[in-house]
Amino acid sequence: MPKATAIWLVENTCLTFEQIAAFCNLHLLEIEAIADDDTGGMLGFDPIASSQLTLDEIGRCEANPSAKLRMKPAVDVEQLINTHKARYTPLARRKNKPSAILWLIKYYPGLTDMQICKFLGTTRATVQAIRNKSYWNYANLEPHSPVSLGFCIKTELDSILKTCS
Repeated sequence: MPKATAIWLVENTCLTFEQIAAFCNLHLLEIEAIADDDTGGMLGFDPIASSQLTLDEIGRCEANPSAKLRMKPAVDVEQLINTHKARYTPLARRKNKPSAILWLIKYYPGLTDMQICKFLGTTRATVQAIRNKSYWNYANLEPHSPVSLGFCIKTELDSILKTCS
């Protein structure tokens, strides 16, 4: 919605057309047409309400016409990953946990039992039994990635694997 954002910025700020064009990735002539009220009835989109910009950033650029608007940083994915709570695993997928444990042990032997326990929400006894090949159903286990089984997302797996390297 770059054009809608440009409409809002033209109507509600004192930014230069060049600044608005650069931020919205539009041509300068499009911004001039918006200023001439050639919007075709399109409503403006508030970049402050959508957390794209802050009032401080707009004020900084209004004070300095050569400054460029910088988009507000997105939410840190690592912060979201580290704040997740214990998840409920449905009964239908619980039988797949040993396969995920086996995959982690096979491809990332540097992970400790506790890291695997916390990551997959399992017990240390289960992890140790699979690591020692004494798990009751070890002969029928096939290693499968926790991502493909739906226990986590790829970024969560990457973050825990960084700790073992």
